[in-house]
Amino acid sequence: MRLPSPVVELADDRLSRRGIRLFLKRDDLIDSELPGNKWRKLKYNLDDARRQGHDTLLTFGGAYSNHIRATAAAGRRFGFATIGMIRGEEHLPLNDSLAYATEQGMRLGYLDRGAYRRKQEADVIGALRERWGRFHLIPEGGSNAWAVRGCAELPAEIGEPFDVICCACGTGGTLAGIAAGLRPGQRALGFSALRGEGFLDAETERLQREAYGAGSGNWSIEYGFHFGGYARRTPVLDGFIDDFTARHGLRPDWVYVAKMLYGIFTMAERGAFQDGTRIMAVITGSGQERQ
Repeated sequence: MRLPSPVVELADDRLSRRGIRLFLKRDDLIDSELPGNKWRKLKYNLDDARRQGHDTLLTFGGAYSNHIRATAAAGRRFGFATIGMIRGEEHLPLNDSLAYATEQGMRLGYLDRGAYRRKQEADVIGALRERWGRFHLIPEGGSNAWAVRGCAELPAEIGEPFDVICCACGTGGTLAGIAAGLRPGQRALGFSALRGEGFLDAETERLQREAYGAGSGNWSIEYGFHFGGYARRTPVLDGFIDDFTARHGLRPDWVYVAKMLYGIFTMAERGAFQDGTRIMAVITGSGQERQ
């Protein structure tokens, strides 16, 4: 694994003319199978599973979930059997993401959408244990107190001074951890990839309290750059991705990272950042993945 992941400055006149410097924390380069926040969120979950004597991991995700892919790969690499509970009905042949997971040895099960919404409730988990036996449960997206502690290690890897650190948000775990690891005077800004106002604020706060007993109070979330919701895109977003790729030779993941980057550039255009602001943007996945 490549840790710490590298930091590179992005030269872009749209920002420099406003006195803003943008740096990329290239977490997508940590590992080809366990990139970015996937490894950071799984790291201590795997330690906890082994400490408790578990040899099987069970987790949840959609049919194109990169968390499912990463959990399958981590299980194979570190000696755990894995079970993926997928939202919705089985569709054959399997898509590339689920086919990859099964190639890594993951067994798949399916939950209808009603049961999936209740996946953390005791009766649903009890039924899963009756079916699959003993397992270590990792929540959807890997976001729990252990994930928060893993992501909290990220800021300490960065030698470059910065004022604001940005990340895309799906479940709130990455933002909760990054914010918890910041130095005084720094703040974290999340960009929700899902439609809806405010719901991730409560979840991010809950995760910080679960991990550390209190919220850090140094973060906020932007909800205006979801482009229609999770795994949705528009011609405007596609145009931004094409332009960014042509300018910088890096094609950002459209489900999460591109929405964050679009948000940064748009907020800069609107004057949301003061002259001289140094922004660190966490690249959590590559443009080759559907997250």
